[in-house]
Formats: sequence, structure tokens, C-alpha cells
Amino acid sequence: MHEQPFPVIDLEATGKNILRLRREKGLTVRDIQGFFHFDEPRAIYKWQSGQNLPSVDNLFALSRLLDVSMDEILVSKPTSITFGSREESRGLIFLSNVRMAA
Repeated sequence: MHEQPFPVIDLEATGKNILRLRREKGLTVRDIQGFFHFDEPRAIYKWQSGQNLPSVDNLFALSRLLDVSMDEILVSKPTSITFGSREESRGLIFLSNVRMAA
């Protein structure tokens, strides 16, 4: 068995980061809503509050709008997981409690 650090997205910190980056760019929630052509701003508020993450394509678009990399938007909190064997770790996806939204 060995312990390996595994990055996990910190939803609340990522949401606060989205809010900070939006404000630094001088953008309103309505500005972002218009950019994404969303009918409602609900998804953006959920991103900022850490309730949901943008989908990968929306995260990419948001990074372009905010002029930062996707890594600069996401905040991770390292954790450790222990693998008993290589077979047990094959195909492991560790994204529990991560919800994706529009």
C-alpha cells in the first residue's frame, strides 16, 4: 500500500474565487449571464456560493472571459488516499460532493 496525494476541488473556496475574479474584472452577474446566454443568473450565483461548479466547457469559457487559466479559478484542497494495490486504484475518480451545473 502507498499513500498518494489526490487533489480535490474546494467548492466554497472556488466559489469565492469566482466572485473575486468577477469583481476584479468589473463584471456583474448579469454581464456573465449575458455572456453565457443564460435565461436566469441562478447558475452563476450557485457557482459563486460554492453550491455547484461550472461544467468543463463553461469553466473554459469563464476562464477566457476572466482572462485567467482554469487552474486560477479552481481551488483545490489536497487529500491523501491509500491504495492497497494497483488494481484497486485503476480508474478511480474521486469527485464526491462535486456537482456540475450549466
